[in-house]
Amino acid sequence: MAKSGLAARLYRGEADLNIVGRRNLWFGVAGVLVVVAVLSFAISGFKLGIEFAGGNSFQVPASVGTLDRAEQVVDEVLADEAAGVEVVSAQKVGGTSGEFYEMRTGQLSAEQANAAKTAMAQEFGIPADQISGSQVSEAWGSQVTSRAFLGLLIFIAVVSIYLVLRFEWRMAVAAIVSLLTNLVLTAGIYSLIGFEVTPSTIIGFLTILGFALYDVVVVFDKVQENTRGITANNNMTYGEASNLALNQSLMRSLNTSVVALLPVGGLLFIGAGLLGAGTLKDLGLVLFVGMAVAFLTSIMLATPLLVLMKNMDPRISAHNKRVLSRRAAIARGEITPKGPRAAAPAADAPIDPESAALAGAAPKVGARPAGKRPSGARGGRPAGGGGNRPGGKRR
Repeated sequence: MAKSGLAARLYRGEADLNIVGRRNLWFGVAGVLVVVAVLSFAISGFKLGIEFAGGNSFQVPASVGTLDRAEQVVDEVLADEAAGVEVVSAQKVGGTSGEFYEMRTGQLSAEQANAAKTAMAQEFGIPADQISGSQVSEAWGSQVTSRAFLGLLIFIAVVSIYLVLRFEWRMAVAAIVSLLTNLVLTAGIYSLIGFEVTPSTIIGFLTILGFALYDVVVVFDKVQENTRGITANNNMTYGEASNLALNQSLMRSLNTSVVALLPVGGLLFIGAGLLGAGTLKDLGLVLFVGMAVAFLTSIMLATPLLVLMKNMDPRISAHNKRVLSRRAAIARGEITPKGPRAAAPAADAPIDPESAALAGAAPKVGARPAGKRPSGARGGRPAGGGGNRPGGKRR
């Protein structure tokens, strides 16, 4: 019984999940999520860190008390010294001189920053030189953003060239659309929930592109293997062969994603959450969200989009029509099936991978069609030989 469970069938590539056949559903869901993300960009925007929005940073020794107490004191000081400015983020950071709390605030003038620093020292009861402060201009963040966009464009260009050379241009288009959708959805989650965008976030965005690309290439490699020479037989449509490839590589993609998410989850929830290593939070958060979204887009979007474009190819379209016509003829009894695979499923329906191994089954995808051999004992040669052979009878 356990051998027929979903996990066992996933491991053997026999889950028969009709992913490609339901591509309209996945396209609709992806479209709605992209629209929600874009609307969130326009309405809510992003919660930018001081590196992008500009602001001030104060570092207070952790010996003054808890982080919540320190944040409350700084907020009270800012309310007196710079009305309207408050603490944007607070985290515990470790350094060579010990642990301290880093308080990031809105933009302050030099006079306001000095006055706030003096007031904090009085409230905490520590010397003023134990509190350090710095000011960050938004110009630095704009430089980081422009360079990140430049890196993204270069990455997409190089990846497109590789995919065109390794596979074909349709696979390159499907992969790039999947990558861009992954970025938009991840950014939409940041905008909707209000996660702070920092330089570490930008680095994380560029990092998840490589992971998403790896997952897509693994699936496309199996699709290419299953569809090589597919027009030479009338057993499966292109969509069915691609869906079979998805089922065969689904467990590998799932294992890769889980193995990648476990250390990132430990980095995020244990390092940043339990141990209070705030510097790990920004990078770990975008990696965790981006990798999870990348797994879904590589399975639900990339291959179905590829099938949609391939079905527009006249050669593939004609092949699909031949497959469906043959099945209709079998259903009407006009053609006698040669094996158990004759009663083929509907177009783009999942294929039973075990049935191809049965005796008398239809040829595998990519196999050459079987032709008739000439009659005779050895492919058309006369039974009696023809030519002098040792031991033969002479006339």
